[in-house]
Amino acid sequence: MRIDVLTLFPQAFESPLSCSILKRAQDNGLVEIALTDIRDFAEDNYRKVDDKPYGGGPGMVMMPGPVFDCFEHVQKLSAERGRVLLLTPQGQKFDQARALEFSAEKRLVLIAGKYEGFDERIRTGLGAEQISVGDYVLSGGELAAMVVIDAVVRLLAGALGDESSAKDESFSEGLLEYPHYTRPEIFRGMKVPDILLSGDHAKIAEWRCQQSIKRTKKWRPDLLRDSDTT
Repeated sequence: MRIDVLTLFPQAFESPLSCSILKRAQDNGLVEIALTDIRDFAEDNYRKVDDKPYGGGPGMVMMPGPVFDCFEHVQKLSAERGRVLLLTPQGQKFDQARALEFSAEKRLVLIAGKYEGFDERIRTGLGAEQISVGDYVLSGGELAAMVVIDAVVRLLAGALGDESSAKDESFSEGLLEYPHYTRPEIFRGMKVPDILLSGDHAKIAEWRCQQSIKRTKKWRPDLLRDSDTT
């Protein structure tokens, strides 16, 4: 997979992309992540990429010119057009199902905005899908892009080492994940449930399923409406 990110702050991605699962996935050739600075395509020496909104109002709006030029440059870097995603709080909710959907793509092109928002012609002219990581507003699309990248890359075959890891995690089956325990068996008076020490894998699987349902009912009952679990 190839992931291109169009951003005003490519340096913001340096740390997340240089450690842990994302680094290993790149080192092992599972994903290529390329960052392109939108400011490099500004039309003046001041690298201006935003302007006041028509009709008045607070803040500044990202101009279409630099974004279009940047996008057209990035498109030439690969024969695959890819799926174009605009990170914005106005977008469709990003969840585990969408992460799985995106992980099947050969290429993703993420456009991270800043300031008050995008000129509407960026969305319509580039045919981009709008994606939101939650019902809140961030200072820019960089953090949202990192969330999408991390959630997608860890689903690529070989990224986690153990293929069952991604399947068992929260939201993968529409439920929250069951509780985990490790050594020591007793810590400050708190004991590991006996079932996990029994060696009976069938009963352990049943217990974990019950715990997932119990946790979901308590903390995220909304998820059960979209699940086959009753």
